[in-house]
Amino acid sequence: MGLILILVFLALFVTGFPVVYAILLPAIGYIAIEGLPLGLLAQRVTYALDSFPLVAVPIFIFVGNLMNLSGITDRIFRFADTAVGRVPGGLAQVNIFSSLIFSGMSGAALADVGGLGKIEIEAMKKRGFEAPFSAAVTAASAVVGPIFPPSIPLIVYGSVTSVSIIQLLIAGIVPALICIALLMTTAAVIAIRANMPRAARWPSPREVGASLLPALPALLAPVLMIAGMMAGLFTPTEAAAVTAAYVVVISGAVYRELTWSHLWQAMALTLRSTSAILVIVAAAALFGWILAVEQVPQDFSKLILQISDDPVALLLIANLIFFVAGMFLDSTTATLLVVPVIAPPLVLAGVDPVHLGIVVIFNLMLGLLTPPMGLSLFLVASIARISLRALLKALLPFYLPLLATLAIITFADELVLWLPSLLR
Repeated sequence: MGLILILVFLALFVTGFPVVYAILLPAIGYIAIEGLPLGLLAQRVTYALDSFPLVAVPIFIFVGNLMNLSGITDRIFRFADTAVGRVPGGLAQVNIFSSLIFSGMSGAALADVGGLGKIEIEAMKKRGFEAPFSAAVTAASAVVGPIFPPSIPLIVYGSVTSVSIIQLLIAGIVPALICIALLMTTAAVIAIRANMPRAARWPSPREVGASLLPALPALLAPVLMIAGMMAGLFTPTEAAAVTAAYVVVISGAVYRELTWSHLWQAMALTLRSTSAILVIVAAAALFGWILAVEQVPQDFSKLILQISDDPVALLLIANLIFFVAGMFLDSTTATLLVVPVIAPPLVLAGVDPVHLGIVVIFNLMLGLLTPPMGLSLFLVASIARISLRALLKALLPFYLPLLATLAIITFADELVLWLPSLLR
């Protein structure tokens, strides 16, 4: 029955059913066929949402929306422009550097694209960069958001696997910095070859200070959150609440641009985004419970351990599975449906669950840039007003640093686990 359930889900999904219906319909059918009480449906769905770590998800979404509406993103971009605008690639480097800063407050790739993306692409076009290249840089750099703390996908992963969310968030710092460094190097090489524009001179210390001062309160938010979690002052959920309160204070009292209209719009956008995520969480929890009853994870564990019990070989197999899954499923759905099946045999074989989490989430983030379901591709193409084909062509050089980052975090577990080991 477990295999039939999976096949029905795939059939519904491929034929165009929304992912929530593709998950729920076979699950409801299973309950009806097995003669289970319908109250079980409500019980499993409600139980899935009764999770303290998941409270962080809407809060961080709210933070990202509030930043976009209250002008914080503009200050971040101006500081990044002053700091790295002279580096070969100019605004392309600013684009990548800004994504790292913004991800330290929003925790989501699409929030980065929707927030900074339009500002970055328009600015690059005005300074002489071609629209496809501008869009490609924006899409590629947004991948960093979901692995640098605060990371909504890592929070979801931790809630599914019962792995320490604090350790997952801290473990994402080094891979995110590696990815940023490789992306900036790639952008510099492309810019030098194509003689792309950059700032006329390096900024003076006074100019750096003048652009840093307005952005400093916003830049301190991720520092406050990471330091607080590492010191044990608050949990990731409490960190989300502290960050939200901090952003409200600096937007209203420091920048004085926050209005009741901004708050209302941010809450309305958060409600829509959160509903879309949590309805999938609830449906996938029911589906996952049925697979557990049918012992699908146990059967898969036996199968995969027959292939190999070497942790590195199993990580390579997992990378292939999640890369394909990311091409067709959004990261939340893939995490909720695939991780409970894939993770147990790998952990049993000796793969560190924190290391596995970083590998899985970064791999799934590449799905944002791969057809046919790459959400970042469609969003960036619409913002830049270019064809998907032109965007994919411009993205080709940036797949190399992203895949190199995936290879590094797959094989160099010491790099990934160095910071989290300080918490153990």
